[in-house]
Amino acid sequence: MTECDGGETHVGVVGILLALGLLMFLAYRGFSVIFFAPVLAILAAVFSGLSILPTYTEIFLPSLANYVKVYFPFFLLGAVFGKVMDESGAARSIARAIVNKLGVKRAMLSVVLSAAVLTYGGVSLFVVAFAVYPFAASIFKEADIPKRLVPATIALGAFTFTMDALPGTPQIQNSIPMKFFNTDLYAAPVFGTLGAIMILVIGMFYLERRRKSAQAKGEGYGLGHTNEPEIQEDRYLPNPWLSAVPLLAVLVVTFVLQKFIFPNWDVTAEVTQPPYNMLPDGVVGTQNNWALMVALVVGILLAFVINPRGIKGNVAKAINLGAIGSLLAVLNTASEVGFGNVIKSLPGFQSIGSSLTGINSGGSPLLSEAVTVNVLSGVTGSASGGMSIALDTFGEYYLNWADRIGMNPELLHRVASMSSGGMDTLPHNGAVITLLGIAGLTHKQSYKDIFAITLLKAGTVFTLILLQSVFNFV
Repeated sequence: MTECDGGETHVGVVGILLALGLLMFLAYRGFSVIFFAPVLAILAAVFSGLSILPTYTEIFLPSLANYVKVYFPFFLLGAVFGKVMDESGAARSIARAIVNKLGVKRAMLSVVLSAAVLTYGGVSLFVVAFAVYPFAASIFKEADIPKRLVPATIALGAFTFTMDALPGTPQIQNSIPMKFFNTDLYAAPVFGTLGAIMILVIGMFYLERRRKSAQAKGEGYGLGHTNEPEIQEDRYLPNPWLSAVPLLAVLVVTFVLQKFIFPNWDVTAEVTQPPYNMLPDGVVGTQNNWALMVALVVGILLAFVINPRGIKGNVAKAINLGAIGSLLAVLNTASEVGFGNVIKSLPGFQSIGSSLTGINSGGSPLLSEAVTVNVLSGVTGSASGGMSIALDTFGEYYLNWADRIGMNPELLHRVASMSSGGMDTLPHNGAVITLLGIAGLTHKQSYKDIFAITLLKAGTVFTLILLQSVFNFV
């Protein structure tokens, strides 16, 4: 590389960092990522000497479209499932039952478990926040626990171990790696289960310490809060056990299809021919995607029928709101993926990528993968967006590395999934902003404790990578 080339590379890196910083700032300030992601991607491209319009039409838009093509069904079906669970009263019934069962003395644990059950059952994270918040605020008020701890408590239950660590979770953060590593939702069960236990135990320890510290100083729930919930008795809430049937159905149907049905259904000869023209290497991952789609459809149908009186008159509302909400969610994330793919095409990114992939721990790709996914998820403020960029760019590299050393690709799946749920919840993360808005709180009031949970999530992955290198578990 000539000195001139080096100078151009440095300018390109400055452009990348400037674009990333502006994207984070503007997202934090509430500006639309859908609009500003391509604008800032083009800004970074200009710093690297690329043309504006070709960058937009030939790099950004195809990347956006490909992400929508692959993952839109999960956003759509997941959002509709969540809205049907909400409109039927099933989500509220489950949350209320857990809160009532555990009581005031275990207020924080009851909120965490309520959010965890709904998330692990496939309900959208945003719907979980809306469903659990009214009960969380009410029981915190009754127990005189500072309201500022409500967002971190919900985040521990919804944004952590049931989102990406526990094997089988149908959240998109656990489904994305299937495409790259030909795995299923149950990849690396020991690794994921240990991680889930660690996050839950340490997270509860942290939250309880924060509660005791606040109460020792005489701080209670507080006065003058906004968005205080009004819990009203609902005659049409279904039985909580019945309400759990759609959640269980999603898990069971996915498991049966991925483990027993699709492995014995050889469609390769058919789908690799016109009009489908699929690549043979991608058939297994696509079949696993099909399994989750079918399971979510079954869950939606069951959620409709468990409480006919509650859902009566709200069928169209649930479907329409879910569908509309899924469009915004998938376009936000796809825009971030388009932005990331423009960045990765720039010469300046090659030096950044070399630094990330150059991280080596005992000859294993896990540490490099964990750092890369964490960094890109933090930059984009999106677990699914950051992981998609990381695996689109380096997934094949990590898979080849794992093959060379005889490592099970399931570990790559689980580390990528859990790492995406690491530094994604920085202040500009959409779920964090939504959660604070629902609770009527500000970053200044509550983000400190959300960030502590974020550090816990990120730290758990690296701890498990160290343990895995010693004990060699999957």
